[in-house]
Amino acid sequence: MTRYALALLLGFALLLPAHAPAQPSQGAGPAPGAARALDNIAAIVRVDARAIDGANSIASLGERRSGTGVVIDERLVLTIGYLLLEVDAVAVTTAAGRMVPGTVAAYDHASGFGLVRTALPIDVPRLELGDSDRISEREQVLTIGQGESVATELVVVSRKPFVGSWEYLLERPIYTFPPVNNWSGAALLGRDGRLVGIGSLVVNDAAAGQPGVPGNLFVPVNLLKPILADLLANGRRSPPAQPWLGLSTEVVRGNLMVVRVSRGGPAEQAGVNPGDIVLAVGGQRFADQADFYRRLWSQGPAGTAVSLRLLKDGDVRDVTVRSVDRMETLARPAGV
Repeated sequence: MTRYALALLLGFALLLPAHAPAQPSQGAGPAPGAARALDNIAAIVRVDARAIDGANSIASLGERRSGTGVVIDERLVLTIGYLLLEVDAVAVTTAAGRMVPGTVAAYDHASGFGLVRTALPIDVPRLELGDSDRISEREQVLTIGQGESVATELVVVSRKPFVGSWEYLLERPIYTFPPVNNWSGAALLGRDGRLVGIGSLVVNDAAAGQPGVPGNLFVPVNLLKPILADLLANGRRSPPAQPWLGLSTEVVRGNLMVVRVSRGGPAEQAGVNPGDIVLAVGGQRFADQADFYRRLWSQGPAGTAVSLRLLKDGDVRDVTVRSVDRMETLARPAGV
């Protein structure tokens, strides 16, 4: 049996709720992994975006990007933010095939959400936001992406933190199983049909305490609710902004290693190089990568001078990095 097949079997063992009866009770949904038709499928749209010429994000995300969006108001589409990072052209296509031009209404680095404002109203029912805090492990949920006519039933296998190498941390994302391919911006729905998450990534370790179980990571919509008014009014959340250093890190043999620095970013300007090992931030050692981010962001808002203790070329050195606001480093369309 292959490792992947074993992972699938382990994951399926998590599908049924604890103490589940041998037969489904009356009113129970279809079996996990089944497809289900939705009344509000028209709210699921396709988002196509083109990056600005010369944008730094093209190297990792490509110039042209496609994914799913969810209509949450007549001219407002919620999607995953990396589709809209440094973008100058957006188009939204409905399930009926109608294409509507749009613009980037907002991008939020901390949560990972992006919003598109369409040039014309989208004449489809909107999808209501649910309460993602109430989604728990072993709960059955639905996902649907652009181009799909039915939703796929999944099970929540974890609410553990997610740490991204690009200075990104989600404390309680929603991990689901089995993995689906149409995940970029896909809608995650609770059993009441309301939106509880937006698809972000495919991961290899979705289940807490079960290494090697693949799945999908969804950004919880409750992260959007307190900042939505700011995003609509200003295109971003209100200050203060998190300090951003412009470095990517990975845990290598128990050490937090710098694997990349952003060109022209604060870390590069301060002399931080790939291969450096981060030992402390603000004079404090940290337990793991997530703890590193928490301690970094506790140093103060963007603009704060952050002290890093590094192991560089066999020597321990203290380096001061003048943090910046990530939003100020992004390429913008001409005239914006």
